Amino acid sequence: MAYVPDTIFALATAPGKAGVAVVRVSGPLISRAGEALGIGLPEPRHASLKLLKDKEGRRLDQALVIYFPEKNSFTGEEVLELHLHGSVAVVNAVLRELSDVEGLRLAEAGEFTRRALENGCLDLAQVEGLADLIEAETEAQRRQALRVLSGDLGDLAGGWREKLIRAAALLEATIDFADEEVPVDVTPEVQGLLSEVRTDLAKEISGVETAERIRTGFEVAILGAPNVGKSTLLNALAGREAAITSEFAGTTRDVIEVRMELNGLPVTLLDTAGLRETEDYVEGIGIERARQRAEAADLRVFLVDQGDHPDFQPLEGDIVRAAKADTLEQSDNAVSGKTGQGVSELVTAITEALSEQAARSGIATRERHRVAMTRSNDNLAAAHAVLALGPDHYEIAAEELRSAIRALDSIVGRVDVENLLDEIFSSFCIGK
Repeated sequence: MAYVPDTIFALATAPGKAGVAVVRVSGPLISRAGEALGIGLPEPRHASLKLLKDKEGRRLDQALVIYFPEKNSFTGEEVLELHLHGSVAVVNAVLRELSDVEGLRLAEAGEFTRRALENGCLDLAQVEGLADLIEAETEAQRRQALRVLSGDLGDLAGGWREKLIRAAALLEATIDFADEEVPVDVTPEVQGLLSEVRTDLAKEISGVETAERIRTGFEVAILGAPNVGKSTLLNALAGREAAITSEFAGTTRDVIEVRMELNGLPVTLLDTAGLRETEDYVEGIGIERARQRAEAADLRVFLVDQGDHPDFQPLEGDIVRAAKADTLEQSDNAVSGKTGQGVSELVTAITEALSEQAARSGIATRERHRVAMTRSNDNLAAAHAVLALGPDHYEIAAEELRSAIRALDSIVGRVDVENLLDEIFSSFCIGK
């Protein structure tokens, strides 16, 4: 007996008052949903204005109704969309009517998207791209998520897969005719294909960390001695009183975080405890936390009094500015959070440094992508080494290639990802 999926429904737009609210129904029994609301299915992909009624024949709402046939919808199933007036009462009334229909049930978190994956409308990387697009707050996050949602990562992995399948087929042909004289030595072509894929993989692997930073946010730590003006500068950058400021040293004892957007990039500014030797136990904890967060940050901004040197050694690309520019006779390369002097120049420097880092990002955005590509690259390195031993070892090389292909397949969800699905879809809202 063939498996028949449940017909599911849910509010697909954000809950609360709005101009329009969309209720989505997906599955083989959508005609029942239409009948329960006193309407039939309109022409495919044509919006029709319909009067919705409850089981007693009373008016519920006037809605735009759109019908998407099987294989021509987001989920790949038959889908009915009800574009209602965005009233909480209207939405609840329609959902109540649908819940009373035999064979229909409320969708679980991410269930519409999961069906799109199961029906081949999206691959797993595209599902992750959709999740990132929903969460995107900045322009860089939006652009990156759209690249993944559009299938760029799947296309990249597919191209590598084709090359490796070609290489494996050449080796298998040689193995099959091991007792006969093979007219062409396939080793050079196979090694060339492996080298091409390994070069691409290495480049993409190196860009994952930066791509993940675009997705989750860059961190910029503000460092310096106590009372040098770090918290005042943070407040100036944030445009609000995010940190307590005073003339007394050691006011900041924990890391204060302010999230903002710079040139489309998500950035978290970190105001840290002043770096100095101290016998105060609590201040000492704050200083140690400041050092740890600074080491892990993507960029560090050092504020130093004129003539002093940073207590924490700057790394290449870090920014050093003289503090309290408003009190200096020579204010070049200086900044003052109190008056705003040099702040715009500092913002420009931070933006340029982070933009340079962002330019090195790849298409792959998640740690699981990096792990899969690294595993595939390791298999290819092993296959490359075995090839040098000659035709007697081609079977081992072919097996390494098959392992490399399986690792790439896991990126788009062909294999070895079932245990990840519940975790991935749990981050979606009910209507997706």
